[in-house]
Amino acid sequence: MGGSFGKCYDPSGSQFGIPTYPWRYAPKGLATRRQLRARGLRPGGQQIAAQVLRPRYRRGPLTAYLYRVDRAKPVRPMTPARWAALAKANLARRTCPKCRTDAGYVIPTSLGMCVPCAYPDDEQRAA
Repeated sequence: MGGSFGKCYDPSGSQFGIPTYPWRYAPKGLATRRQLRARGLRPGGQQIAAQVLRPRYRRGPLTAYLYRVDRAKPVRPMTPARWAALAKANLARRTCPKCRTDAGYVIPTSLGMCVPCAYPDDEQRAA
């Protein structure tokens, strides 16, 4: 491995404190949180086993932490109470604080209200 990939290769963990691999070169048996979730698993409280680094120009490298697949636990199922809480939270994100109506979409935080309330003078004109 040459160049920037060589800087990200530290399987012993002497340079970064934990085993480190270049992007896409992680050994079998390790997975990121997203990869675990795609398999229906979660880290389950285990410590980070390793990391992968992807070099970037002008900024620090992208880092993804890896967990052992054999120690991962199944994802907890959603209960009716958790579904209800999630629905309530999503409704709150869609409700305009000014007109108190369900906008049908998540209210942009940059506006703080639905688009018709943020721009009341702008009319939709048909072409």
